[in-house]
Amino acid sequence: MTESTQGRTARYEGETFRREDWYGDELAEREYVDCEFFDVDLTEATTRQVSFTNCTFGNVRFNASRHTDSAFVRCTFTRCNFFEAEFVGCKLVGSVFDQSSLRPLKVLGGDWSFVGLPGADLRGITVHGVRMREADLTGANCTDAVLADVDLSGAQLNRTRFTGCDLRGSDLSALDPTLVERTGAIVTAEQSIVLAQALGFEVRPAR
Repeated sequence: MTESTQGRTARYEGETFRREDWYGDELAEREYVDCEFFDVDLTEATTRQVSFTNCTFGNVRFNASRHTDSAFVRCTFTRCNFFEAEFVGCKLVGSVFDQSSLRPLKVLGGDWSFVGLPGADLRGITVHGVRMREADLTGANCTDAVLADVDLSGAQLNRTRFTGCDLRGSDLSALDPTLVERTGAIVTAEQSIVLAQALGFEVRPAR
């Protein structure tokens, strides 16, 4: 570990943390690069302006944790638990979730572009005002979720389930209505025009 001369920012690089108990800990202004976390308990922990880059998380408990203005860039989460976790203004660009429990999860603002969530169970989660450009949601189950004001441009949405999902205000330009489950999905009038055009309809004003 190296620290700045002011002692405010701690940097950890290439370290492995195993079976650590960080329950309820408050982490701030730290930087982790190429680190590994296995069986770490982050239940009810909080992070603020903490940066994780190219890190691996295995069987880590993020239950009821709160993350504000933090970054998890190009990280891998395997068999992690995010029960009632919250991310506010966080950056998760290029991160991948594998066999992780993500319900219920709340994401408010931030950048989740290029995130990998193929086949993820996202039922009932809340995502609002988030950038998810070119995210991989192939086969994800977003039933009854809220994905409002989300930038989904270029996202992979093949076989994604949007049954009962609130999609109002989101960019649906990458959505092919014939390749997703959409019964009861909620959209605005403006979005319905985009979807109609995706189906080949030419939308004109009434005579």
